Amino acid sequence: MTSTPDAPPAESVGFGPLRITFDGRVLRPRPWTAAQAEWAAEILAEAPDGPVLELCAGAGQIGLLTVLGSDRRLVCVDLDPAACAWARHNAEAAGLADRVEVREGRMDEVLGEDDRFAVVVADPPWVRRDEVGRYPEDPVLAIDGGPDGMDVAWTCIDLARKHLAAVGTLLLQLGTVEQVDILRDRLRGDDFVITEVRWCDQGVLVRLDLT
Repeated sequence: MTSTPDAPPAESVGFGPLRITFDGRVLRPRPWTAAQAEWAAEILAEAPDGPVLELCAGAGQIGLLTVLGSDRRLVCVDLDPAACAWARHNAEAAGLADRVEVREGRMDEVLGEDDRFAVVVADPPWVRRDEVGRYPEDPVLAIDGGPDGMDVAWTCIDLARKHLAAVGTLLLQLGTVEQVDILRDRLRGDDFVITEVRWCDQGVLVRLDLT
């Protein structure tokens, strides 16, 4: 894929062993989020049979790194056409195009009733809406998580609950301690439970398992 005349210039960055290409319409891959892919790959090694789903995939780097060392299929979902185009490009560049499907559209509309996944990796926008202006270099669609930064995260959780295999796992990216507390409070007594939280320099990774 090459940038069109009206698109920003393309850039490439290293992401683990992968080389990820994107442009200014897509959120720049954050190096720290490779930790999410590495953790997801560890979970995947012991997960039931089935593909991996990446929600809010952006340029696809986290999902691609997750499945790189396995033979699993990957479904990437994103609302943004530019992100989907780069995710397809990056899958091909990584030699994974034959087992990566990119679906463009609302995540609650592009998944079929019978779609089931062993692991779901979710990278929703988690910046509070009143703080979006602090990040002018980032596309608003990719970072605006609503009033408390959790709007899209809840959609990811609801879809993971519906589309995970019986003993599947959701690995969710959030931004703050407060968001993890909100998550704990809302899921108290639920059959979708937080089993581990890992704090990173620039965000939080939360593992949720169906019980």
